[in-house]
Amino acid sequence: MTAHEEQPVIVACPDGPLLVRGHIDLTTPDGTPIEQHRRTVALCRCGISTIKPFCDGSHKAAHFRTDH
Repeated sequence: MTAHEEQPVIVACPDGPLLVRGHIDLTTPDGTPIEQHRRTVALCRCGISTIKPFCDGSHKAAHFRTDH
């Protein structure tokens, strides 16, 4: 099984990003593909990252909280 055939695993970090392990197809809102350079990526959930859809750690300064 190649990396592209693996089922991705998604972990919701408390008060932080979604960690996605494995290959997923990411696109911009207009449908443009976003190349995945790493096996694990952190996706923003707080909405204030400057590198969306990826997390840049902004959730910490904003004291972002998720329902536990």
